[in-house]
Amino acid sequence: CMCWIFSDLLMCSRTYVLLIRKHSWVKEMAENISIKQEKEKETKEKRLKPEEEKEESTPRKNVPAKITIPQARFVLDVDRFMQEPENSSAEVVLKRFDEQHTKYKFLEANLLEKKKRLRHRIPDIQKSLDMIKMLKSKQDLNETFVAHYPLSGGVHTIATVPPTKTVFLWLGANVMLEYPIDDAAALLEKNLKTATTSIEEIERDVDFITDQCTTIEVAVTRVYNWDVKDRREKKLKQLT
Repeated sequence: CMCWIFSDLLMCSRTYVLLIRKHSWVKEMAENISIKQEKEKETKEKRLKPEEEKEESTPRKNVPAKITIPQARFVLDVDRFMQEPENSSAEVVLKRFDEQHTKYKFLEANLLEKKKRLRHRIPDIQKSLDMIKMLKSKQDLNETFVAHYPLSGGVHTIATVPPTKTVFLWLGANVMLEYPIDDAAALLEKNLKTATTSIEEIERDVDFITDQCTTIEVAVTRVYNWDVKDRREKKLKQLT
């Protein structure tokens, strides 16, 4: 039994030594791989490190508020711009610019439509808020008042409104919900502030899009003139 135990211990010690050697070898190999990857990453970063800002980049004066709007490229040096790999011909570049211009115009139309809806919504919110403030004042004074309200198309009737603690608000989609007066006032004030802020953000977005459309139109003009000049020079070379 002692011999068996000794042999088992010997085998275990050999296995432990082999595991330690294997572990150290794996660790060393992993460190070498990590060092190699870091060197490759540094080399790649050096190769792909961008040069100084090109003259084609234009400062963003009107930064969009929430939505992500791509910035149009300002083409200053047309010869340098047309030598880039993706600009194989003037037709390809002009087609790409036209697609970008169409996208900007489509986005601008959507933003203007949204702004129009918000402008129509703000007066309604303000009227509802004024009415709730009036109901709150009547509640504090414990007074009733007489009101005229539309019954149907072109027909109004008179109602006597007693002091009340709750009001009903239209939430849209034929949904009406009862609120305490204070909660209703807080909700309408929040909606009014949100609508006003949204209009300001939309105006900044529209200004930014207008700048990008102008940038693209200038680039289209320069590329078109470059193409006309290039074709004229090629014809003169053929004639000579």
